[in-house]
Amino acid sequence: MENTKMHYPALIEAQNLVKVGDIVGAESALATLAETEGDKALVAALDEFPAKDLLAIIREYDASKESLVNLLVTPEQFAQAVVLERRYGDQTHEQLRSMVNSVIFREGGDPAEFLYEIAEVDGGYDALVDYLYDRVEMVEHFYRYATFDLFHYGDDARVQAIDDDLMNLSRDEEPRGASSDMANLVDHDWMEVTYLLRYELPEIFREVMMKLRARYKASLQSAAAELAEDDEEDEHDKPNNDDGDDKDDEESAL
Repeated sequence: MENTKMHYPALIEAQNLVKVGDIVGAESALATLAETEGDKALVAALDEFPAKDLLAIIREYDASKESLVNLLVTPEQFAQAVVLERRYGDQTHEQLRSMVNSVIFREGGDPAEFLYEIAEVDGGYDALVDYLYDRVEMVEHFYRYATFDLFHYGDDARVQAIDDDLMNLSRDEEPRGASSDMANLVDHDWMEVTYLLRYELPEIFREVMMKLRARYKASLQSAAAELAEDDEEDEHDKPNNDDGDDKDDEESAL
């Protein structure tokens, strides 16, 4: 309780600044706490900080400057915040990917630990699916052939994972992919996340993969239904040139 009271003024200031839209000021208030009382004080304070307000700060990450909050937020704290991203209604999920990448791949961090904690939170699997959805075909291909190259299908039959294998993923007896793919993983983005889920967190990858497939299938069915509806409307809207006056048509021909 003593620590909570000690940090209370800084948290209240940061919360109020978030409410009025001053995200930079809110982050500065939290950073000042770390500067005056130490990094551990900020980490402890973030346990008392509302997840939605923490998300508002992390979402505004600016790659051109260092964010103390992004550097110090714990995997548990970040997981509680990241699952709220859906409330912003960003259909592209670009902000989600940028935010996740900026935190889990920070220097000295353990991205697999962050991914594990995200999956542990209610709504965490959906957040991971949102993160990967725009790359669903490549993620599926990587699962089956251990490569992100859609034109490469692997020379070794054991690499070609089948649907039944999804239920029996393990960390110990899996091929680790092509060297060309491994070189691409240094970009700290969706490929590395896919690799970590596939080989370091196979149980989580299984659930994410199943949700990705279900969402992708539903999307294809929805698109097909819309196309059929559009075709039906086009057919209905076509002008009827048959006016029934065959006699006039015959006279015009003469």
